[in-house]
Amino acid sequence: MSSTIQYSAGGPTPPAPLSPLRNRLLVCVAAAMIAGAFPAPALAQPVTSYEVAAEIRSSVNRELRTFYRNRGYRPLWIRNGESGPEADRLVELVASADLDGLDPSDYDPGDLRRAVERARDGSPEALAKAELKLSRTFADYVRDVRRPPSVKMVYLDKELEPERPTAAAVLRAAAVAPSLADYMDRNGWTSPFYARLREGLAEHRSRWAGLPEFTIPGGPALRPGSKGERVRMLRLRLGHPDGAAFDKALAATVEDFQAAHGLPVDGIVGATTIATLNRGSAHHARMIQLNLERARALPALSNDRHIVVDAAAQRLWLYENGEAVDTMKVIVGKPSEPTPMLAGVMRYAVVNPYWNVPPDLVRKSILPKLVDRGTTLRAMGYEALSDWTHDARVLEPDEIDWDAVASGRQELRVRQLPGKGNAMGKMKFMFPNDLGIYLHDTPDKALFDEEERRFSSGCVRVEDAPRLAKWLFGEPVRASSDEPEQQVHLDRPVPVYITYLTAAPTETGIAFREDAYGRDDGQLERLASR
Repeated sequence: MSSTIQYSAGGPTPPAPLSPLRNRLLVCVAAAMIAGAFPAPALAQPVTSYEVAAEIRSSVNRELRTFYRNRGYRPLWIRNGESGPEADRLVELVASADLDGLDPSDYDPGDLRRAVERARDGSPEALAKAELKLSRTFADYVRDVRRPPSVKMVYLDKELEPERPTAAAVLRAAAVAPSLADYMDRNGWTSPFYARLREGLAEHRSRWAGLPEFTIPGGPALRPGSKGERVRMLRLRLGHPDGAAFDKALAATVEDFQAAHGLPVDGIVGATTIATLNRGSAHHARMIQLNLERARALPALSNDRHIVVDAAAQRLWLYENGEAVDTMKVIVGKPSEPTPMLAGVMRYAVVNPYWNVPPDLVRKSILPKLVDRGTTLRAMGYEALSDWTHDARVLEPDEIDWDAVASGRQELRVRQLPGKGNAMGKMKFMFPNDLGIYLHDTPDKALFDEEERRFSSGCVRVEDAPRLAKWLFGEPVRASSDEPEQQVHLDRPVPVYITYLTAAPTETGIAFREDAYGRDDGQLERLASR
């Protein structure tokens, strides 16, 4: 039986209502009591870098131990208890290692992906295992990409010869990069030419390799509005539905094909576009692979300055802090006197240079002019020397046996004196070598207007020598007097790489260039036999 307290006048007074503050305090106390009676599960604590470092220290192998010990066993790939996009990028790279001429199975991308996935549970052990597997795989992959190239290149200086880096060196280069993500995205262990060619090969395979291939016969140029059997063949060749009309959709694909293959983008299928289509995607893929091999001889991204000359493109690039900061046209060797693939260290410039005339030009060009004009070498701006040594003396006219020179029995050294008409122009840039190859100015500026600029005897004529000199020395380079052969030494020598890329990256795809020096076929055969 329940009872009710009755409050009446003179009886017990009712309790005062609880204040809001006191009410909240009681609620908190009650909650604390309930929590004490029924403990809540502990919240997971984020994994600290110390815990991951401790796991790395206990399990790292001998090959990578020095690298990790020097950085206090801090992880390279794991940050804030998880792997970043760099790990995913590495999985992508090794899964597509066939683009590098390597076997993806050598790097087990599936196992690497699973290790990264397991690390997502956040345990120090799983994170450390993923970290070490990422580093081992990355080091193996980069070392294989950086293997010495199979194409022949002359290295004038030992320091420029490519060497397969150690695993520790590979990881150190990645660790000191300002951004690991950027380093991975840009393939920072390779040249920019290589990275873009690799990307171009992937795009080429994805976009053009799966299409039907057959020969489209020659004939009048095909353009929007054209009809007929050749248009039908073009449609099928480029993956369009059967039909006989050259419509807007086909024109767009033609333009895409032209852009991707370095052709003029006009949507018109003339002889050049037909020839490119008829070569087939396999041919173009092989050409990209060959030139990837050539590009592997070029230096990796770095802060060091260097110069790249592409004899096939007839162009020069100046690199600084990993970026091309300038470019200019060049004139390279004739097909009969090709500019070689070589790498050397530029150490000085020569102002007011002589030009040592090749002996065959003395016989074929200078001697006939002497006879026709009845003049002297000095009047033509030349002089003859006793030999090819540094101390050679200037010969008097009566000391020269021109009959012996004309018959080829005597090789006469003739040099052109400095001056306005000198073939070297105002200066030349030297990376000493026995091949007689260097970069130099030229008085024949009109030749740079030509599309094909193969006019030299092997040396490289530059479009703007004063601009190149200012980049090299940091200030304009001028002669201090009329004295010939004034040497100006570089405080920091600059490497020069002369390559030959008959497939090269452009803003829109890959440009496939004429093999003017006839090098591709032989090198393709050697590449295929590897």
